[in-house]
Amino acid sequence: MHLKKLGVIIGIVIFSTGLLGAVAWPAELKIGVVDIQRVINECLAGKEAKKVIMKEVEKFQGLVQQKQKDLQTLKETLEKQSPMLTPDARQTKEKEYQSKLRDFQRWGEDNQNEINQKRIEMEKNISIGIQKLIQKLGADEAFTFILEKNEQVVLFASKAIDISDRVIKANDAQKR
Repeated sequence: MHLKKLGVIIGIVIFSTGLLGAVAWPAELKIGVVDIQRVINECLAGKEAKKVIMKEVEKFQGLVQQKQKDLQTLKETLEKQSPMLTPDARQTKEKEYQSKLRDFQRWGEDNQNEINQKRIEMEKNISIGIQKLIQKLGADEAFTFILEKNEQVVLFASKAIDISDRVIKANDAQKR
């Protein structure tokens, strides 16, 4: 019984090997991998986008500091005046302060979201250009296929097939 199963398994293996040998493979299998995120970060367009975002962040941080200073001044004024105010007046001033504090927090979140949205949009635009460049490079240099190098898809790739540096150079040359 075991011999019969072993014979069937060997037969399947031989048959499968024969089928695989009959599959038409290209004369040369040429594979490449590209680390898209690295290309975005290191290409000229990516560096320029990063500078634009950093300027936005610095501007935002300056406004945050000014608004925080204004809120701190308002709070200190409220604390100094509090003993002299009637309970109703004190409550009104505290509500005013709390309202300005909430407005500041919402403003901060909105601006932070806006900056993140600009960053995402810039990366998306750069990525679209890079993907078109990779497709052209793949066709021009007769690659069989080019994969995106990331930990979830490509667990290992030899540096010999990593074309990220070539994509960065080609993208920068195209932008100049």
